[in-house]
Amino acid sequence: MDQRIHAEVGIDRPLVGPRWAFARWPLAVKVGVVSTTVIIVALLAVRMMAGSGDAVLRVPVEQLVIATVEQGVFHDLIPLRARVEPRETVYVDAIDGGSVERLLVEAGDRVREGQPLLEMSNSNLAFSVIQEDSQINQAISQLQQNEIALEQNALSNQRAMAEVEYQLMRLEKSAARRETLAATGALARELRDEVADELAYYRRLHPIQTAIGQHQSELRDRLVPNIHRQLENLRRNLDVVQNKLAGLIVRSPVEGVVTAIDLTVGEHRNAGQRLAVVTPESGMKLAADIDEYYRTRVHAGQSATVEVGNAVVNATVRRISPQVRDGLFTIDLAFDGGSPADLVVGKTLLGRLHLGGDTPALTVPTGAFLERSGGNWLFVLDPEGGSAQPRQIKVGRRNSEQLEILSGLAAGERVVISDYTSLDRADRLILTN
Repeated sequence: MDQRIHAEVGIDRPLVGPRWAFARWPLAVKVGVVSTTVIIVALLAVRMMAGSGDAVLRVPVEQLVIATVEQGVFHDLIPLRARVEPRETVYVDAIDGGSVERLLVEAGDRVREGQPLLEMSNSNLAFSVIQEDSQINQAISQLQQNEIALEQNALSNQRAMAEVEYQLMRLEKSAARRETLAATGALARELRDEVADELAYYRRLHPIQTAIGQHQSELRDRLVPNIHRQLENLRRNLDVVQNKLAGLIVRSPVEGVVTAIDLTVGEHRNAGQRLAVVTPESGMKLAADIDEYYRTRVHAGQSATVEVGNAVVNATVRRISPQVRDGLFTIDLAFDGGSPADLVVGKTLLGRLHLGGDTPALTVPTGAFLERSGGNWLFVLDPEGGSAQPRQIKVGRRNSEQLEILSGLAAGERVVISDYTSLDRADRLILTN
């Protein structure tokens, strides 16, 4: 009875389901299926949020800087951070070198032109000067002896010519007298012929002596000026050699203020090394470093304004350095109407350099976004302000406060101008509160 009841009810017979039932799957397979399902659901959710498959980033609106595109005036200027420098600087360097014996001035002292700044000593230089001085003096003495010899030869030729002419005159007179006496028979012909022969000799000697004198005169005229030039050069060399010792007393080349003389007694400085710096009292100038982006737009003659105390002072670009270092080039500016009083070398002045006049333009404030986008694109908000998408733009001129927009934007649109470091890979920004 009991067995039949159990058989009919089926209490002891296990229930067997279909072989594909989820309950009969292994545990690892079950986990895999659940994980895959979660991923698929997440991807579908992201796709539904993105709408088109673009990279979307949610950003709190308070983390962004948003500006409005305006149709206004572009101020064509750039900021200046200019250093006050002397208009002229004179460097005093060691000529032959030596050891510092005495310091006669200190930094900040006013000096006049030619005033001694310091004294140096150099025993090797002193010995060299003595040798050179002796050699030059010997050369001068030799040239002077050569000139004296030429003068003596000239005098000898003049004496010889005078002697020939005297003998000619004497013998011509004697020959005339003897010829008369010989004609009357009062004088032997032998005595007449002796005088005649001697007269003939001097007549032949006269043109020879004349030629010798002419040659000697031409030689003297050619050599004496050359000797004089060599003597002059040697005397200048002698002055230079003697001034080497005088140069050990270092003097100020100009009148001004000693701005640097970093020396100690006994210190040795080689030839060409810096000894001191003297600044003439000719006023101050400004030097400023400009970004190479503006290299083609900066030129001499442009005007600038700088703040000196509570006043605004005008200046003009005078020189532009042709070299670009670390992305910067340097310009020099001169104050209009003279340097302001109480300027200190090394002080920094803030100002603006005017590249051109104010012109109507579509503008956007400058911002940190330029570092990532380079001014080629930016995020533009939709009219409701709930999202922003990148848009290509074309930028013209720029200054520290404004960008000139040539194309890509319209007046009244709002743009994100804050840092794009974490935004530049997004195709769309969702702005959240």
